Amino acid sequence: MVQYSTQQKLAILSDAAKYDASCASSGSTKRDSRAGKSLGSNEGSGICHAYAPDGRCISLLKILMTNFCIYDCTYCVNRVSSNVARARFSVDEVVKLTIDFYRRNYIEGLFLSSGVIRSPDATMSDMVQIARKLRKEENFRGYIHLKTIPDAAPELIAEAGLLADRLSINVELPTDAAVARHAPEKDPAQIRKAMADVRLRKQEARERSFTGKRPPRFAPAGQSTQMIVGADGSNDATILGQSTRLYSGYKLKRVYYSAFSPIPDSSAKLPLISPPLQREHRLYQADWLLRFYGFDLAEITSVTPDGNLDLEIDPKLAWALQHRGLFPLDVNRASREMLLRVPGFGTKTVGRILSTRRHRAVRYEDIARMGGSMKKARAFVTAGGWSPGALTDSADLRARFAPPPEQLSLL
Repeated sequence: MVQYSTQQKLAILSDAAKYDASCASSGSTKRDSRAGKSLGSNEGSGICHAYAPDGRCISLLKILMTNFCIYDCTYCVNRVSSNVARARFSVDEVVKLTIDFYRRNYIEGLFLSSGVIRSPDATMSDMVQIARKLRKEENFRGYIHLKTIPDAAPELIAEAGLLADRLSINVELPTDAAVARHAPEKDPAQIRKAMADVRLRKQEARERSFTGKRPPRFAPAGQSTQMIVGADGSNDATILGQSTRLYSGYKLKRVYYSAFSPIPDSSAKLPLISPPLQREHRLYQADWLLRFYGFDLAEITSVTPDGNLDLEIDPKLAWALQHRGLFPLDVNRASREMLLRVPGFGTKTVGRILSTRRHRAVRYEDIARMGGSMKKARAFVTAGGWSPGALTDSADLRARFAPPPEQLSLL
């Protein structure tokens, strides 16, 4: 086996980790090292950058412990049959890298995933040991996110939750049938059981004992999961339906969508819905509408006959164009629920409109100052000094928002 330096391993294993969706430290317990007795911080702003819901940018060392793997999932670049350069960090190497990068002010936390080597238990044990050394020996107080292995022993996942801020267990694909076809060594039932165990342990950690003592915090930033999209034939309605069940069933903080792109050396004939990154982006937008804007699944996915999202325009705009009879809305009279359905209006903009109109009428120029995107909203609202007239029902309204056609190259 080729012997690599630490820097060469870092290049290989940080590149291999780009397929794992990461998250920010939002929602975790606040910890810092200002007292001088510990190391690191999971607060403040931020080689991987992630953004918290409140807009903070944090930096994470995002690596695989190893990209060796005993599994042969057809969609994974690191599968056992893939012809890629392989490397492996020892436990101490990951600990040292994390501490060294923190001391140089490069990072505020660690995102650690891994291929499965030897066995799920052996791999998970090494990952837990890394987190334990960082917390117990190095007094590292920064953010740690561990991608856990569902087949590992429950006690290993339990210890991981006591050491890490967030745990994630990947559901892999949108349906059990797709997992059976493309990742036959993985068991969807075991994945769901592991996710349920994490949820229960997190709930138990919130309950005080009969003496009033609070148990140790368990994964205080919650759990998340990742779903590969485009590696099987599932449409967006199926994907978002699975996400909805995951959010409600396991109280997830986030479902991450990872666009599948064919691997150059792949011998597997996997379907590709193009363009994959644009589809991933639309799924995130639809996910947000389902969770925070009061839309239901059927509303979002009925825009096209095949159950997929419109790739050219965002899901809220696509819905509004199909329901023009509900518009234009008077921003000074419409309900919060309907204002949230106006293209270009976010939750903060709607909150500001509601607050302002208690005291005076909201005018067109006010909405722009409140953060509304009037380029999108102007066809769907009336306000003081503004009426869209015939714009709402104009035949070319969609064309105003869709990207212009491109001349394709013949070469």
